Amino acid sequence: IELQVSDEEEPQPVVLREENRRRRRKMKAFTSTFSVAMDQIAIEFVLPTTTKSSRSPDTLLLEVAGNWTVEQVKAQVWLRVVATNLCPEFYQKYSPDHCILLYQKKGNWCEIYDKHQVFQTLDCIRYWKALKKDVGKIHLTCRPQPTEESTQYQRYLNYLIGYDVTDVSNVHDDELEFTRRKLLTPRKIELADRDPKLYSMDPWITSKHLPEYLLTKVTNSHILLVIHRNKASQTIKVSIDDTPVQALQTFFTKISNKRALLGVPEDVCEADYVLRVCGREEYIYGNHPVRDFHWVRQCLKNGEEIHLVLESALNPGQDLVQKEDWAQVDDCTGVAGTHEQLTIDEKDHERVFTISLWDCHRKFRVKVLGIDIPALPRNPELIVYVEASIFHGQQLLAQERTSSKAFTEEVLWNTWLEFNIRIRDLPKGARLSLQVSCGKTQISKGTSSYQDNGGSPVGGGSGNHDCNKTKSRLLYYVNLLLVDHRSLLRQGEFILHMWKMPEKTEDNSSVNADKLTSATNPDKASSMAVAILLDKYCYPVALPKSREGERGQREMPNHLRKQFEAIVETDPLHPLSQEDKELLWHFREECMRHPRAYPKLLGSVRWGRQEAVLATHRLLERSSVWDRSVLDVGLAMQLLDCHYSDAHVRSMAVRKLETLGNDDVLRYLLQLVQAVKFEPYHDSALARFLLKRALRSKRIGHFLFWFLRSEIAQSMHYQQRYAVLLEAYLRGCGEDMLQDFRRQVEMTEALQKVTREIKAMSAEKYDVSAQVVFQLRQKLENLQTSGLPESFRVPYDPGLRAGALVIEQCKVMASKKRPLWLQFKRADPTTLSSDTIGVIFKDGDDLRQDMLILQILLIMESIWEEESLDLSLLPYGCISTGNKIGMIEIVKDATTIANIQQSVVGSTGAFKDEILNQWLRDKCVSEEKFQQAVERFVFSCGGYCVATYVLGVGDRHNDNIMITESGNLFHIDFGHILGNYKSFLGISKERVPFVLTPDFLYVMGTSGKKSSPHFQKFQDVCVRAYLALRHHTNLLVILFSMMLMTGMPQLTSKEDIEYIREALTVGRPEEEAQRHLLDQIEICRDKGWTVQFNWFLHLVLGIKQGVDKRSA
Repeated sequence: IELQVSDEEEPQPVVLREENRRRRRKMKAFTSTFSVAMDQIAIEFVLPTTTKSSRSPDTLLLEVAGNWTVEQVKAQVWLRVVATNLCPEFYQKYSPDHCILLYQKKGNWCEIYDKHQVFQTLDCIRYWKALKKDVGKIHLTCRPQPTEESTQYQRYLNYLIGYDVTDVSNVHDDELEFTRRKLLTPRKIELADRDPKLYSMDPWITSKHLPEYLLTKVTNSHILLVIHRNKASQTIKVSIDDTPVQALQTFFTKISNKRALLGVPEDVCEADYVLRVCGREEYIYGNHPVRDFHWVRQCLKNGEEIHLVLESALNPGQDLVQKEDWAQVDDCTGVAGTHEQLTIDEKDHERVFTISLWDCHRKFRVKVLGIDIPALPRNPELIVYVEASIFHGQQLLAQERTSSKAFTEEVLWNTWLEFNIRIRDLPKGARLSLQVSCGKTQISKGTSSYQDNGGSPVGGGSGNHDCNKTKSRLLYYVNLLLVDHRSLLRQGEFILHMWKMPEKTEDNSSVNADKLTSATNPDKASSMAVAILLDKYCYPVALPKSREGERGQREMPNHLRKQFEAIVETDPLHPLSQEDKELLWHFREECMRHPRAYPKLLGSVRWGRQEAVLATHRLLERSSVWDRSVLDVGLAMQLLDCHYSDAHVRSMAVRKLETLGNDDVLRYLLQLVQAVKFEPYHDSALARFLLKRALRSKRIGHFLFWFLRSEIAQSMHYQQRYAVLLEAYLRGCGEDMLQDFRRQVEMTEALQKVTREIKAMSAEKYDVSAQVVFQLRQKLENLQTSGLPESFRVPYDPGLRAGALVIEQCKVMASKKRPLWLQFKRADPTTLSSDTIGVIFKDGDDLRQDMLILQILLIMESIWEEESLDLSLLPYGCISTGNKIGMIEIVKDATTIANIQQSVVGSTGAFKDEILNQWLRDKCVSEEKFQQAVERFVFSCGGYCVATYVLGVGDRHNDNIMITESGNLFHIDFGHILGNYKSFLGISKERVPFVLTPDFLYVMGTSGKKSSPHFQKFQDVCVRAYLALRHHTNLLVILFSMMLMTGMPQLTSKEDIEYIREALTVGRPEEEAQRHLLDQIEICRDKGWTVQFNWFLHLVLGIKQGVDKRSA
């Protein structure tokens, strides 16, 4: 149905602003049946005081008005008690705030937490109604004070989080505390449902089918398992469809007469034991066939034997969770009433205590009082103005600007800006964006105004509007959500401390996402402050819950259907014209039948029109097509990006993700954590989803811990939000995980201290002297003896436990940031490998960009796996553990191409085609091994050529392409991405789409324009890999655009992301795409010498970074 209401038609109800209060006139008495029905609620209050005679608690029966707020109810109880002179020494001494309200529901205590809530919207009222109770019972209890034990526990959690979540000095409302309390509910539900055994062993399984190439490595659907016990072992043959229990049964049958030899007592059976991977904290446990276990697939892939150890079942008691101090909050906390409950129409104004936002027909306005800054920017001739915009997601709803004034330490305007949007049309999640910009010349006086033209969506909103051809520069920004977390309209005065735009020289990696934050700058002493005033009302103004409406539907004529299908087929970045948007909105019922149309339809909604928002909510509530459709991760992720702020839309996307298996949650976890930045409020369906999945799986919990902790350390803008989420997780993950996190945090802190000391010692020099390495080893020796954790889980691979440092193998690497090259012993006594665990510890580089690229490589690998392509990618472990600190895995038996070239004939090695081939031959013990190595080289080279081309991973020189002794080529160091290639001496270094040099071609048995069987195989692999990625264009594009927003220093504009559309030949037929890729391969063959020349420069001109770096 089209709902079009013009301003003139609507009656203007009496909503009183404080500044023009009039005497309220009595309106006619109640006529609406609803208000009568919900008028009085009988409640028995159990008081905190007791009667002296019977020692039982005092009680008070009170008829509560349904539209009172919780605060009013408490005040009324207090007044009554004081009036009856009950226990005056208590009630006259304390205020109502001294007590909290509790009630019992299904054996649990719940707290009525939100004092602003309208009483009849509480869950307890619904609960009592369902039980047909005439009188509800609420306990008034003294507000509990934290015990010494809980205060200490909170300090411990704050240490692990890296932030004090109890610090509320930098908030303008109670959203932080509110969210902490509300997240208790999903945590309790998850913990009650958690299977203790499954949680403690956390098997790592995959939900994907066994790819064809792995099936070929299995004989008659059977595999061999080597099961170790004490010093002995037993090999058994099991079907790939057997479960771990069946495998144990086979084992026990096989050892029936040699139990003593294996140290297995006679009186035990398979139920008393579990299987664990030798040397790893990874269990083969649960009701899944062995072929679905990640480790089993890994061994099949690498052609390795599967070694397991027989162990007694774990004691789930180690995952005990500390008892909660808090009561659960009422389930409807923060929920506003319906419009019917809140409207002032046909109501006695003396009995109205909360107003419905939909009754406010005036235009929204804000008074800009002024700005104040402790120290002025250097250029004194500047003039300054404040631009105020209202956004919903990325859609601009209205915009106004102050006049320009000379930029002094204090600039006062004291002017109202009235926006072209009515208060009733403000959607939840709408943010008032305030930006202080400066220019050099006088900008025209008066306010410039952005007209909404009917609420058409407007992109980005950079806040850089050129006025009178004057270049203005955005200096500071801050956002205020106009409707708060409780659905109440903001009122009154706000002094907001603003964020400074980063200078060109500073790290601006996440500025796009940072500009969306509703947090204010914690550095109050030196930051710019803006003072504003919002209209004040006599009462709270609440945005009501959506209401039902009638249904209308239009059939789409055939001539428009083609246009509709063409719109839906376009990729996520394709801009929609105004005509497209109108078509989609006009036929919205039809759109709802096609989940792929949802992002486009929801991008066409005029979020600044209450009728459109209501119509959208009704459509979403009624449609079951979405829930029944096949899961498309790219589609769900798209609805979680920065363009969608509506909670209904975002919840719908999360609901779809609920069906993801743990392995897929891990695959997209990094992007989902970033998407939390696009939520308007701290408590969201996405935050709850991440919390639930982490509490269900230790592996997900482990990575969630580090992803959140790293953001808390590096992103002031989202610190509080991530800290609240991390605290909610830590309160439920169990003692065992907390101890593990403590050890990891202690380890990273100790290593960071050492790295900084070493950097300070060798800051000036480029090469690392023997003296510096000696100093490092001494420092590590001291650490080892003075209380480093004996062992810790490796942050990038939680299945691996590292023990003591092998000090004589540790060194300082010769690159600018002085990373540490560390080797640890394996802590697990059941390990069969004598290899150490190699870790590069870096301080001074933001590894989040590398993590995002590696994560996308993993996603590409899973796409190829579905097509049964094994391209031997090597996404090595890499994790950011704090502010510009992190760890990178050292890949065993691997070296850089530069190292191979240099080791033979110095810098001219870059021009010797046969060196790489010869090196591989030398590393292989037989011709058969060499042929296998060449095959692996062909596949891995193909995989990385396609991946780096699509990702636009630039700056590929011979120091960041590596190869293992088994022929596996891989790329490292993804500092330069998306075609934003470094130029060298003014010439762009990358003259080719990807790296395919004559020495690579030589390994494939070809040179120049000649072909060979291996080269044809390479071409075929590249084409198959490329076409497979094109089938997932939308997913890759959306992952990219999220990455663009959340932390890519080089990426600032939509043009950057155009790169991926061009690279994937979006919108072109498959044959053309295939030809395009083969053309790129030809360009590489033609220009291979240019890359060799770059590599030569790299070796000769001292861009080389020391021998030690290459050995990485």
